[in-house]
Amino acid sequence: MSVSIPLAPDTFGPAARVVAQSDTFTVTAWRTGLGIEMLRIENGRGHVEVLPFMGQMVWDAVFDGVRLTMDSAFPEPRPATSIVETYGCLAYHSGLLRNGCPGPEDDHPLHGEMPCKRMDSARVEFDTDADGAPVVRVAGHVDHTLGFGPNYRARPSVTVGTGTTIAMGMEVENRSALPMELMYMAHVNFAFVANGVIHQAAPFTPDRTRVRSSVPAHVTPTEDYRAFLQELGERPEAGRILDRPERWDPEQVIYVDAPGTDPKGLTHAMLERPTGDGFVMTYAPAEFPRLGRWILHGADATVAAFALPATCEPEGYLAEKAKGNIATLAAGETRRFTARFGYVTADEAAALSGQIAALGGKDKD
Repeated sequence: MSVSIPLAPDTFGPAARVVAQSDTFTVTAWRTGLGIEMLRIENGRGHVEVLPFMGQMVWDAVFDGVRLTMDSAFPEPRPATSIVETYGCLAYHSGLLRNGCPGPEDDHPLHGEMPCKRMDSARVEFDTDADGAPVVRVAGHVDHTLGFGPNYRARPSVTVGTGTTIAMGMEVENRSALPMELMYMAHVNFAFVANGVIHQAAPFTPDRTRVRSSVPAHVTPTEDYRAFLQELGERPEAGRILDRPERWDPEQVIYVDAPGTDPKGLTHAMLERPTGDGFVMTYAPAEFPRLGRWILHGADATVAAFALPATCEPEGYLAEKAKGNIATLAAGETRRFTARFGYVTADEAAALSGQIAALGGKDKD
């Protein structure tokens, strides 16, 4: 039986307190000194921290003692209207009307309006999954309504089960009488892993693993950066093993085309750690036709966003429109997305690497 517990901003005080509990999960709520409401979901394997009223972003996660989240200059979330003002989370909803790095003639913020959007409602749900196993879910909605402009309802969610993965969902309903443009990315920012190995269900060849050739405004290219950019363009396998962290400063962005899928229509990607365990991403290319990768090992931030499922590439509205990458929702239409990501043990990683190779990935050093 599903149980839903509404959340209100005054639920969150300066001292952490348990707001919901079951035999499997403990949900704790508090408000940070900067005024951000936070929830911590604990199961027997670790915990996940969610910002229920701030875009329902996943701030942090730790499973089996391994932290999944990027390193950044933000030890805690900060009040923000744009993601760049609080860029330290594990995962956020990028979009929805605009997405990516704005080009010179774009007028949208980095990764759109949704990442830090103040939610209209939030709740905690205790439920079961399709196999009958217990889960806890943070959900809610926000309406984006402009006079004589877009009118949509977004219903994000974060679901945690008894294991070490997180399901991040997004449901977008066009409530306007007119068509609505849609650009969405499940932006998951894993920790950079020195000597980590990337597994993907597509070969590391220039026709299937493409490096971004344009240089965004926030990147100051160096001679070494341009040389690595050229090398990645000619030999994408040079980016498969993260054995030289300094090469990823400034950032590099890579696109993976047409990854193979399993009988359920899902594809998988993994960042294997030197200890044999790893981080994993699973999604349906039918929902997310594009796959990006963003890797940075800078002085103030390190991240290995090795699998970014999306409806478009992240080069800004006008560039993506020129490519034909802008999706459209008809009046009254709803579209749903789910990205499942998290941690896998060494045994699970060994099995998954074989599955990914069988789907079309190239597994060579």
